[in-house]
Amino acid sequence: MNSNLDARGTFYLGRREADQEPLLYDSRDLTTHAVCVGMTGSGKTGLCLSLLEEAALDGVPAICIDPKGDLGNLALTFPQLRPEDFVPWIDPADAARRGVSVEERAAGVAETWREGLAAWGQSGERVARFRDAAEVAIYTPGSSAGLPLSVLERLSAPPPGQDAEAVRERVQGAVSGLLALVGVAADPVQSREHVFLSNVVQHFWSAGTDLELGALVHAILEPPMATIGVLDVDAFFGKKERQALAMKLNALLASPSFAGWMQGEPLDIARLLWTPEGRPRISILSIAHLSDAERMFFVTLVLGELVAWMRSQAGTSDLRALLYMDEVVGFLPPVAKPPSKAPLMTLLKQARAFGVGCVLATQNPVDVDYKALSNCGTWFLGRLQTERDVDRVIDGLEGASQLAGQRLESAEVRRTLAGLSSRVFLMNDVHREGPELFHSRWALSYLRGPLTRSQIATLMADHPARERAAATAPTATAPTTAPGTADAAPADATLRDAESPMDAEIRREAPLGRPPLPDHLEEIFVAGEGALLRPHLLGVVELAYSHARAGVSHEFRASLVARVDDSEPPALWKDAWQVGSTPTVPIAPPNARFAPLPAACVSRSRMRSIEAALKSECIARFPLVLGQCRALKLWSRPEETREAFAARVEVAALAARDRERSKAREKNDRTLAKAEARIDKLRARLERETEQADSAELDTGISVGSAVLGAIFGNGTLAGNARRATRSAKKVRRASAQKTDVRHARAALTDAEQEFESLGATLEAEVAAIPRPATTIEEVAVRPKRADARVERLVLAWVPE
Repeated sequence: MNSNLDARGTFYLGRREADQEPLLYDSRDLTTHAVCVGMTGSGKTGLCLSLLEEAALDGVPAICIDPKGDLGNLALTFPQLRPEDFVPWIDPADAARRGVSVEERAAGVAETWREGLAAWGQSGERVARFRDAAEVAIYTPGSSAGLPLSVLERLSAPPPGQDAEAVRERVQGAVSGLLALVGVAADPVQSREHVFLSNVVQHFWSAGTDLELGALVHAILEPPMATIGVLDVDAFFGKKERQALAMKLNALLASPSFAGWMQGEPLDIARLLWTPEGRPRISILSIAHLSDAERMFFVTLVLGELVAWMRSQAGTSDLRALLYMDEVVGFLPPVAKPPSKAPLMTLLKQARAFGVGCVLATQNPVDVDYKALSNCGTWFLGRLQTERDVDRVIDGLEGASQLAGQRLESAEVRRTLAGLSSRVFLMNDVHREGPELFHSRWALSYLRGPLTRSQIATLMADHPARERAAATAPTATAPTTAPGTADAAPADATLRDAESPMDAEIRREAPLGRPPLPDHLEEIFVAGEGALLRPHLLGVVELAYSHARAGVSHEFRASLVARVDDSEPPALWKDAWQVGSTPTVPIAPPNARFAPLPAACVSRSRMRSIEAALKSECIARFPLVLGQCRALKLWSRPEETREAFAARVEVAALAARDRERSKAREKNDRTLAKAEARIDKLRARLERETEQADSAELDTGISVGSAVLGAIFGNGTLAGNARRATRSAKKVRRASAQKTDVRHARAALTDAEQEFESLGATLEAEVAAIPRPATTIEEVAVRPKRADARVERLVLAWVPE
């Protein structure tokens, strides 16, 4: 394997047709985006998958929108290239057409892949490095075939600090996609449905509140605002119209087919880009199984989330992440304005500053807005189907070249496109001097074609992301455990969700009468008509956490339930269990029976001891667990999951690395500027020496000619002729010396230019080798001081058995 092919910051895409040298593409060029155009059979999919493989090898994550099912092939990596590895993915019908068994066909494919990789300077070792470099995950929104992705449960509010324009764009995209999903074609300006719904969403988002779709239905029926513009809500969008819109959304939520849209891990861009350990991900969002309306809704939502995430990042000139769309037709049309077009245009215009590259692919360039594609700095052009396709591509290329201040030789490009064969592409990169023809390399992944839903299910059955999603699945009610407390009871536990260890020991016949209580003890009852009620203590403690270095000031309410017995107060709370909210009443339910209550257990002095023990137990049991990354001086936020913090750390590490690289490049630019100044001086010296040599050579010729003519024709005296000959000889020697000076000047210039090239490569390699800071996360348990723990409530709770 040629080590140059794996140089940091370069993508090995194939070989140039001109000299068969490797085509190495600068990853930073992708920050100005790329478009890949080619008809079926052109090799477009293989080239784009190779680009994604190179990005992963370079540590760049990618979100891939896959409408056809081809991108799942990135998960088919077999470093050992054994026939048995390929067997499950061989099409039996294909084997039958070839007159061989599946096993025989697999053996042939394995050999083909081994030979293909070797022919392109690759091996199973590079396949293994790609597989280890990134986690490949296939998400199937609305389906359980792949990894589920929850996108319909709520419309998440933008993060704090986003500018008003960005929030408006996100509202428009979310509402447009949602209305398209329920069959309402709505113009953002003219449609009353769109304007009304946008105002509702804006109302909640402006308060930083996520909007669950169930709550949205209620908000449509009972709007949270009184007016829209200068009109009353009823005058602008009447009750009957609101009810009709609410019914459409409610039908959507009630449909069993849409249950899958509300399952799985939440749609979070950082989680799609990196694992909790900071490993890059290739997240494939498979939408082949969705209807057109569902695709539009989902893609619009993803693009809006990506724009919001992008704007929350620090700027960089390096490639930080990729968005790849395998077929952009329908999402970026020339004239129409579907919901997906606005966020996609925003990405094409603004993502460069944040290190986010967009790669768009299409078979049908005439159905794509070429003015939008003019924002793409790199064009990969494969074999095209019609002359009309060529015309549209030329239009887009000319626009991209004009934006870059370059001139495109349209006629030459047209001639080249006419003669392309499969897997041969014309690359026009505005960062290079001109177009280059190249043959795309052999893919590391097994390109077996579109994956079926059952094949996706097989690939994702034991995927780590499925386990992570299950571990972080939200509960039905608000959390009642301190952030970071992994071993606490479920958040929706009630007073009788669990049985204390003492229950079995004290089961006995209970009298019907209610035991008397001292005046200082408040009691409550959990509804249970005619049930046997057993005495418990319910303690609610308000805990205040503070950590100066982490910048954390946080409060948490802990609720514990303990069975009343004769144990010492610390032991009593040790066996207590945590609960959430439970309906209680201040009076005993009818016909209730009461278990005995030892008077000594609830004396005033004992209750003081029980209260002190409750406070100690809560301080010990409910630490605020924060994540800390020492290298970056970052701390997690109280309500932030470990996974979300890990993604934030990864982004911060990349930003820190980019800052160091920028500093290094600035220093290198000064060094190279000095070297260039030296080259300019040497070039000027060469020009000066060349002029002097040419002048001396001309003067010498004239002088020698004069001396020869004088000797031949006898002009002048013998002594005069001798002097002329002497002067001529001197001029010959001087001319010879001038030629030597020219050779020395040219050699010095050549050496300086070679040193400059070597210096540039060395300095760039040093920049590329600058690592990101360590992203190790440690857990720090923050406990409240005793003075910051306050017993809010301590009551006797009668709980039905």
